[in-house]
Amino acid sequence: MAALALLVRLVDLGGRIFHWDEGRVGYWILRYHETGEFSYRPIIHGPFLPVVNDYLFAVLPAADFTARLPVAVVGGLLPLSVWLFREHLRRDEMVALALFLAANPLLVYYSRFMRNDVLVAAFSFAALGFVVRAYDTGRLAYLIPAGASFAAGAATKENYVVYLACFLGASFLVFDHRLLARTSAGESARDILFSELPASLRDRLRARGAGSLGYGAVRYVAGVLGGLLAFLVVFVFFYAPRPGLWNALGGSAPMLPVLEAGTVGAASEMVGSWLGGSHQSHEYLPYLKDFLETFVYGAPVLIVFALVGVVVDRYGVVAGRIRWLVAFATYWGVVSIFGYPLATDIQAPWVVVHAVVPLAIPAAVGAAFVFRSGARALDSKDAVGVGLAALVLVASVGGVAAANVDYWNASTDDDSEVLQWAQPENDLKATLDDVARVSAANDGTDVLLYGTRPPDSDETHFYVANESDPLGGPSWHSRLPLPWYFEGADVERTSSAPDANVSEVTADAPPVVVAYEWDRAELESELDGYVARQHAFKLWSEDVVVFIDEDALDATNETRG
Repeated sequence: MAALALLVRLVDLGGRIFHWDEGRVGYWILRYHETGEFSYRPIIHGPFLPVVNDYLFAVLPAADFTARLPVAVVGGLLPLSVWLFREHLRRDEMVALALFLAANPLLVYYSRFMRNDVLVAAFSFAALGFVVRAYDTGRLAYLIPAGASFAAGAATKENYVVYLACFLGASFLVFDHRLLARTSAGESARDILFSELPASLRDRLRARGAGSLGYGAVRYVAGVLGGLLAFLVVFVFFYAPRPGLWNALGGSAPMLPVLEAGTVGAASEMVGSWLGGSHQSHEYLPYLKDFLETFVYGAPVLIVFALVGVVVDRYGVVAGRIRWLVAFATYWGVVSIFGYPLATDIQAPWVVVHAVVPLAIPAAVGAAFVFRSGARALDSKDAVGVGLAALVLVASVGGVAAANVDYWNASTDDDSEVLQWAQPENDLKATLDDVARVSAANDGTDVLLYGTRPPDSDETHFYVANESDPLGGPSWHSRLPLPWYFEGADVERTSSAPDANVSEVTADAPPVVVAYEWDRAELESELDGYVARQHAFKLWSEDVVVFIDEDALDATNETRG
C-alpha cells in the first residue's frame, strides 16, 4: 500500500501549475535559499517546508516537482503507520486502513500539493501510533519517535494544537464511555477510580522496574522525559531563526536567544496571529456547508464505510465489544468535522484532510466487515450475499479510482468542490515556460506587470512600488503564483501604477507584458507584434493575459529547435 501511495503521488507531480498559496510559500523558500535568512512567520505557517525544501533545492532543481516532494513522500509513507495499531485492528482492517490512507482522493490530491495539512495530519497520526505502541508494549522508548513526530507536525502548521486537543478530548470520552459501561453493569465508580486504577498503575511500574516500584517510576519518568526532549529538539531545530541557529552552534553567537526565539518566541507569535487574531471571525454555517460539500465529493466511499464501521463496532458485531481505538478515532473525526469550519480562516477544501485521517479507522473496520461478509457468503454458497458484497466493494474501488483520475492534476472549476478557488489553469504553465525562455535571451527588464484596478473596486492589482521589497506594497500578493516562477527563472520584472498612461507605459515595453483580462483591449492596441494568451488565473471570474513579443518568441523557438 505504501508503494502504491508513493506511486500515485510521485507520477507527474509537477504537472499541475502552482496554486496561489504554493506560489506564496515557494517564493519565500527561494528567498531563504538565496539569502540563508529565515525566521518563523505565522502567516505562511510552520517552518518545515522552508527548511526541508532549502536542503532539497541544494541538490535538485527548484521546480514544482521538487517543492512538492516532501509532502508527497510523507503522504505516501503514511500507510506504514498503520502497523503501529496492530494490537487493536485485525489484519484485514489494517490492510483496509492502509488502502484508505493510500488512495483516498483528498489525501492523494493534497499530498500532491505544497501545503502543510497532509504533513501535520500524517505526523500527528504517526505520533499517536507511537504512543499507542508504547502503551501496548510497555516500552517507553516509543515515546521518543512519538515526540519527534509530533514536533515535526508542530513545525508544519499551527493546528497541531487542535490535534492535541482532539487527542485529549477523545481520550476523556473513551475513558468516560468505558467507565459508564462498567458502572451501568453495577460496578462502583469509586472502586474503579481509587482502587483498581492505582493498583493497575503500580503493577505496570513494578513490571517496568523488575519488581521495584521506585525503579519502575524512574524508568517511566525517563521515558516521558525522553519523548519531551525529542519534541523540544526537533521543535527548536525547525523554529530557530537562520542563520542564528548555525552561528550559535558554531560558537559565534549566544545560544540562549536562539532557544528563546525557537520556543517562547515562536509560541507567542503563533498565539498572537492565530489564536488571538481575527482569522476565525466569520460566519459558521457557510464554512460548515463548504466543508461538508468537499467531504461528500472527496471521500464518499470513506463516509459510507465509516458509518458501517461505527455501527458494527459499537454494537459488538466484529469483536463482541467496543474497541477503544475505533471509538477514539470516531470521536476525533466527528469533532474535526464540526470544529474545523470554526477554526479555519478561509473556506479551503484541504482542511477536510483532518477529518478524513481519523475517520479512515472506522471506515477500515466497515470495509473489512463487508469483505468478510462476502467471504462467508461465498463459503456458504450464498449467491445473493456474495453479489451484494462484491457490488459494494467493486463500486467502492471504482469510485475511488475514478475520483483520483478526475482530480489528479485538475485545475478547472469542474472540480471546484475539491479544488480551492485560487488555482490557475494548467495551460498557463506552458506560457510561463515560454516567458522563462524569452527572458533568458533578453537583456534588461523582461516582464512588465500592468498595474490595474478591478472593475467596481478600489483595490490595486499587480503594482509594486519597489520590486526589491515586494511586501512594501501595495499588491504583490495579487501576482501569485507568478513570483515563484519569475524568481526561479531569474526574470527581471517591473510594474506600472494603475493610473499610468497606457501609451507611455508600453512605449518601450519589455518582451513580456502581463495584465488582467479587463485591460486586454486597451493593451492589444498598443502592443503591436505581441501574441496574447489568456488563461484562468483563478478557478472562476479572474483571467490573466500574457503578451509575448512574437519576434523574441520565434527566436527562442528556433534556438530551442
